[in-house]
Order: sequence, then C-alpha cells, then structure tokens
Amino acid sequence: MGDTHQELLHELKQKRTQARLGGGQKRIDAQHAKGKLSARERIHQLVDEGTFREIDSYWTHRHSDFGMDEKRFEGDSVVVGFGKIGGRMVCIYSQDFTVMGGSFSEVQGQKVAKIMDLAMDSGVPVIGIMDSVGARIQEGVYSLAAYSELFWRNTQASGVVPQISVMVGPCAGGSVYSPGLTDFVIMTEGLSHMFITGPAVIETVTREKVDMDSLGGTMVHNSISGVAHFAAQDEADAFATTRKLVSYLPLNNKEKPPVISPEDDPWRLEESLNAVVPTDSSEGYDVHAVINGVFDLGSFMEVHEHFAPNAVVGFARLHGQSVGVIANQPMYKAGVLDIDAADKIARFVRFCDAFNFPLITFVDTPGFMPGVNQEHGGIIRHGAKIVYAYSEATVPKLAVITRKAYGGAYIVMSSKYIRTDLVYAWPTAEVAVMGAEGAVNILYAKQIKEMENPEQATAQFVGEFREKFSKPYNVAASGHVDEILVPAETRPRLIAALELLRDKNVCGPDKKHGNMPM
Repeated sequence: MGDTHQELLHELKQKRTQARLGGGQKRIDAQHAKGKLSARERIHQLVDEGTFREIDSYWTHRHSDFGMDEKRFEGDSVVVGFGKIGGRMVCIYSQDFTVMGGSFSEVQGQKVAKIMDLAMDSGVPVIGIMDSVGARIQEGVYSLAAYSELFWRNTQASGVVPQISVMVGPCAGGSVYSPGLTDFVIMTEGLSHMFITGPAVIETVTREKVDMDSLGGTMVHNSISGVAHFAAQDEADAFATTRKLVSYLPLNNKEKPPVISPEDDPWRLEESLNAVVPTDSSEGYDVHAVINGVFDLGSFMEVHEHFAPNAVVGFARLHGQSVGVIANQPMYKAGVLDIDAADKIARFVRFCDAFNFPLITFVDTPGFMPGVNQEHGGIIRHGAKIVYAYSEATVPKLAVITRKAYGGAYIVMSSKYIRTDLVYAWPTAEVAVMGAEGAVNILYAKQIKEMENPEQATAQFVGEFREKFSKPYNVAASGHVDEILVPAETRPRLIAALELLRDKNVCGPDKKHGNMPM
C-alpha cells in the first residue's frame, strides 16, 4: 500500500523544514553571531508581513567533483520568491551564506534567472539581497555561464522594471557586475564589501595590512567610486531604505510613479525662499533649503548623497506626485560641474526618463571644472552625458534658475532649447557666457590698459556687465526664460506646470538607439 495522505503531508512538512534551514542551524547561528540575518529572515524583514511566497526551494546542484556530493543542500545557495512592499508586488532573491558561503552556482543562476523572468513578464521590480563569496569554483565554467545568464537579464530588465541590489555581505569577482548593472545599490556599513578580484584583494589585505573597508567598503563605494547609491547603518536600515525607495518607484516602465494623497498645502508660499540665495554671488548656500521649501514637507529622498556632493539628485513629492530632482550645490565647489557630478546627474536623469518621473532642475553653477586633471580625465566626454541625457528625456521637464547659469553648464542643465518645457528664474538669476570679471577681462582688455586708472575702469565695466547680464530680465525678454518668479511662489507654480504636462507625449526620430558618450 502507498503512503497515506497524512504521511505524505508529514513528509512535505519535514522537507520544508529542512529546506528552510539552508546550510543548517549551526551555520545560521554563525550568521547571527556576526550580527547578520539568514537569507529568509532578511526577506521577511523586507516585505509586508505574511506576503512572501518562496519558489524552487528543493532545487539542488548536479556536480560531484571536489566532494560536491557531500555538499548538496535543497534550494542551494539562494532563496527566491515574491512578496509585497507597501502592498505592491516585487520579486526577490536572497543569497544564502550558510550554503557554501552563498557562492554563485549553476543552480543559483538558474533560480535567479527564473525569478527575473517572472518579474519581467509580470512587470514588477527585482530586489537582490547580496551576501556571497563569489563564483563557486568547484563548478568551473557552469558557474561562469550562470553569471552570463544573470548579466544578460540585468541588461534586458534595465529600463523595463526597477532593479535594486541590497548589499549585506561580501560581493567579489564577477558578482560585482550584477549590482553594477542594477539601478540602485544599497551598502551596509561593517558588513558589505565589493571587489572586482577576490583573491587579489585578500593578498593585498594580507601584504599591506589594510582593512577591507578602506579597499571596497560601504563609504568607499558611496563617496569615491560612486558604485553605491545609499549607505545603511545596519541590515534593518538597509531594508528600511529599500522599502522607502520602492515607495517612490513605479512597478515598471509602463506605469507612472505612484501618487499619494498629499498632506502638504499646494498653495503654500515658503517665504524663507525669498532670502535663501545671497545677493553676493560669491557666497554659498545650501540648496537643500530650496528643495525642502519647494517640495512636500519631508518628502525628499536623496540618491548618491556622498558622491560628487557638488550636485544633488533624488526623489521628492510635489502635491503627492513622485518627481526626480536635480540641483547644483553651491555649498560644495561652488556647484561646479566636474566628471563625477556629470556622471551622477546623467545617470539619474536617464533613470527618471526610463520610469516616467517628471524632472525638476535647480540651476546654480559657474560652469565646468577647469584643470589638467579634469581635461585628461575626459570632462568633455563626461559633460556631454548630461546634455545627452536631458536632450533624450521625453518626460515633463521643468527648470528653475536660482542664481548662476554660465556658459556650457547653463546649456546642459536643462536649458530651454534642449527642450525643457518650462524654464523659470528667480530675481537672483545670472545667465551669461561667463562671470562678470572674466568677461570684462576679455571684452575690455584693450580699453582698460589704456585707462589712467585701470582698477577703477575694471570695476565700472564689471558693474555694467552685471547690471546687464546678472539679472534675468534680458533673458526673459529673449524667450530663454518663460517666467520670473518670486521665490516663495515656486511651489504652486511648479505644481500647476506639472498639471499642464501630465499627459505630455513626445515622439522622437525612428532609431534603434543613440550612441551616448561613454
């Protein structure tokens, strides 16, 4: 006689219990001792309670070399499935460090590929929770082929569904290219590291007696390399950041970003904005004061906060609508555009355009960073990315010139004739080819040299130049600016403009894709 129904169910429950232990309770305890959660605990902390549904929990590898027959665990080294965040569906995979260090295997690749295919077909975001030593060496080319399948899917999903990588452990070797291909990388201090070559890093750490954080830790990739977009204090903070980020994002590129019921008055006039920009153009100010005064109170979520701080990018809400915000930061390097700032702005603009975020840009920049290092580093190539990204974007585009908009930097920062829908200026706006002092030294060099008092003459010419070009009225008279605003009224004016542009529809030329300067 066959097994009874009760016996079959009992066997299934045993199998489930065994599969959910991953590499075993002893290894889970070891994770906890390091202050780390298990793969499934991480998922349950991330998603809405009771919503996660696991798939492929019994899949095992087929390899026998190097003692692999004795290292066969149901589910292998990754947990995959789907659940909800804020009531909205997402697909998730979480690397299981208790199974052979979370090493990327043929089975892990197949499981992740399947959940990514489901995400693409269903039109929902993909979230990867990373904690792995890298490729499973014992499987040779099979693990490398699995990486290829993953990278191909990361590329296909790009611009179709949002992809988020949450780093809560090591990520070495070929593994790093997957988070590098995703839209956002969240790293966790003290836990996560990213290196392109695992063995070489270990050798360097041993030989030079340096800690891994200084080579590829959270703040290295948040502030220097720009690989990571958010720095979390611990795992709980990483998952809270992920949940908050998801709340701004559409499920896919066919949707508009979510709109929430607004709690802030759309007609609110922020009087502090009237005096936030100093009348002395050499004096800095914090552009966060502008952002916080214009958008729904407490809604700004900064992206790439620690990288290229001379530019500020992030998501905010304007009367409940999610928007992308780009701003120059006069408090750092006077808001100049350099190589890192160019990459930061261009990448963010392209993400927003791919996923239907209206773009709102605040302009206060004296130009591109001069110098041999910037020229040799390719500032021309990198700066061209900004104008390409803005020109390519078809979403609603609004710009507010708060102060300096000089030269090429004025052009690339969402200027009128790269098809920004509406450009506003504050009374402090200065739109010119360059600053007054530099322009006078070029335009009046001969006259000044012939004057009895060159210093007095220079001061006079500078004053005349500023009167003509350091106020926005001539620019508005020529149509380069659509309206000059009292700063306090910026919020209701932007809300009205977005309402106008809500159904904006642009058809570009028929082409496969452009050749963005890389």
